[in-house]
Amino acid sequence: MAAGSDYGLRKIVWKRIKETIITDCNKSGVWKILLLDPFTTKLLSTCCKMSDLMAEKITIVEDLYKIREPVPEMKAIYFMTPTSKSVDAFISDFKTKAKYKAAYVYFTDYCSDDLFNKMKLYCAKHIRVCKELNISFMPQEAQVFTCDNPEAFYSIYSPHSSDKRKTLETLAEQLVTLCATLDEYPGVRYKRDGNMENAKTLAEMVDTRLARHYELDDSGKKKEKTQAQLLIVERGFDPVSPILHELTYQAMAYDLTPIKNDIYTYKSKDGSEKQAQLNDDDMLWVKLRHKHIAEVSEQLPKMVKEIAASKKQPDGKISISNLSQLMKKMPSFRKQLNEKTVHLQLAEDCMKAFSDNVEKICKAEQDLAVGSDADGMKVKDPMRTLLPVLLHPYSKYDKIRAVLLYIFSLNGTTDENLSKLIQHVKIEDEREFIQNWKELGVPIITSSFSISRKVPRRDHSQEERYNLSRWIPVIKDVMEDAIENKLDTKDWPHQSQCPAAWNGSGAVSARQKHKPSSQDERRSGSRLIIFIIGGIAYSEMRSAYEVTQAVKSCEVIIGSSHILTPTGLLDDIKALSKRPMESFSIEERSNA
Repeated sequence: MAAGSDYGLRKIVWKRIKETIITDCNKSGVWKILLLDPFTTKLLSTCCKMSDLMAEKITIVEDLYKIREPVPEMKAIYFMTPTSKSVDAFISDFKTKAKYKAAYVYFTDYCSDDLFNKMKLYCAKHIRVCKELNISFMPQEAQVFTCDNPEAFYSIYSPHSSDKRKTLETLAEQLVTLCATLDEYPGVRYKRDGNMENAKTLAEMVDTRLARHYELDDSGKKKEKTQAQLLIVERGFDPVSPILHELTYQAMAYDLTPIKNDIYTYKSKDGSEKQAQLNDDDMLWVKLRHKHIAEVSEQLPKMVKEIAASKKQPDGKISISNLSQLMKKMPSFRKQLNEKTVHLQLAEDCMKAFSDNVEKICKAEQDLAVGSDADGMKVKDPMRTLLPVLLHPYSKYDKIRAVLLYIFSLNGTTDENLSKLIQHVKIEDEREFIQNWKELGVPIITSSFSISRKVPRRDHSQEERYNLSRWIPVIKDVMEDAIENKLDTKDWPHQSQCPAAWNGSGAVSARQKHKPSSQDERRSGSRLIIFIIGGIAYSEMRSAYEVTQAVKSCEVIIGSSHILTPTGLLDDIKALSKRPMESFSIEERSNA
C-alpha cells in the first residue's frame, strides 16, 4: 500500500485547496495572512502542515473569531464556513476600518444569498475573490471521512430532538461536497429497514442535491453518472461491531487508552509527559494500525533493533566521512526511534489492559457475537456464556457491553429477564444504557410482532483468524457483496440507478486475469462510498482498507457523522433520553 499521505482523501483535499485558494493568491506573489474558523482549522490540520503553508507564502495563520491586530499592508485569505458567525466576523474586519489590504474569501460550501448580500453591502470594495470550494467534510484518513458532527447522533435518534430533518439535510449537503471533491456522481442505494426511515430519507436528500449539483458541468453539459455507488445505512444495522472489544491495534488503542482528538499522552522514561499525534503522517501507525495486537507486539521490538543495528558501522571503525554520513542520518534515525518508542509504549498500554481484564471477557463476547465458539460449536445457551462475565468484578461498561451482546444474539429479551440483567450490572438508575437502543431500531424487548433482524452472513469459515477476533463487521460483507453486484434490491433499493457497467471486480473482471495495478491505476477504477448514519467503528474503517486491498479495482471509502468508541457510544445512547438544554432553560424561565 502506498504511503498514507501519498494517496487518498487527505491528498485530494489538499490538492483542491492548493488549486483554488493557493493558486489564486500566488498570482500576486506577496506574503499573506490566513484566517480560519474552527471547522477550517481542523480541516487544514488534517491535510497539511504549517511548513506546507509557509511554502505557499502564507506567513501567519489566525483565528477568525479572536481579536487581532490590524495589518493594513497585507492581504488576507479568509477560509471559512458559510455561517452567520463567520460572515459577521469577516464584516467586522472591514466595516469601519479595514484591517487588511484586501480580502480573498473562500467558503467551504454554498453561501446563502442573504449572507452573500450582507458581505457585499459592507465589504464589496475590499473583496478580490469570493468562491465556494465544496469541501464541508473532514478527510480523517486516506479512505475515511467524517462530517465532524457527533451531535448528529442525538438529533437523529433522540425522541426529544426537534432538528432531525435539518441535521439530515446538513449531512446530505456534506455528502454532496464529498462526491464533488472526488468528482463522482454515484448511484445511490440505501438499506431498507422496516421501522426506520432515516437511510431512505437521507438517500432521497443526497440524490436530489447531487442531481442539482451536477445539472450542468463546467462545459455546460449535464454530467453523467460515474463508476461509483453510494450506500447509506443506519447504525442499528450492525449494533455488535461498535461495542465489541477489538484486538486490532487502532481499535484497541482508542477503546482502552486515553486518546483524545487523535493525541496519545504518555510518560517517557524520565517521567516527563509526552504527546504523540496518531494520523496518516506517522507511517508506522499507518503500517501497524490494522494489524492484530499480537503481531504489533512481535514486530515493534524487531524494528527498534533494526534501527539500532543500521546505525552501527560494519567494521566498528568510524572515519571522518562515516561520521559525516552518520550525522546527516541522525534526524531521520531520531524520528524513526521516536515513532517506535511511542508505539512501543502504546502497544504496551494496550497489552496491559488486555491481560488485566479484556482477555477473559473477549471469549464470551466473541461467542455471543458469532453464535458459536472457537471450535465452531453453536452457542445453545447464551446465558451460560454471559453469566461468568456478570459474576466477575469487571467494570460497569464492560458488563453493559456483554449484556447488550447477549440481547442482540437473541434478537431481544423479555421484560422480566431485562430487569434481572439490569440488577446484576447494578444500573437500576441507568437503564437507558440498554433500553435506548430501541431508538436505533434495535429490538431490546421481544414481542409477538418482532421481526428477526438477523442479517445473512458470508461464509468466512475458511479464513484464518485469531480465536478472540472471529467477528467480522457486517459492513464488510456489504462491501464485498456490493462490489460483486450481489446486493439484493429488495433489501438495498436503488434511490437512483448507477451505470450497468458498475461491478467493481464483479462478473466481468473476475473472469479476466487480474493485472497488478499501481495506486494511481486503482484510483481510476470504480469507487464504493459507504455512509453510516450514527457513527462508524474503527473495525468498520479497517474493513474499507481490507476490501480495497483485496479487490484492487475498486476503492472503498467509508464515512459517518463521527467516529465511535464503545464507551462513547454507550454514553450517547444513554443521553438520548435527556431533553435538550434549551428546553430546560425555557421551562425554568416559564416557572420563574
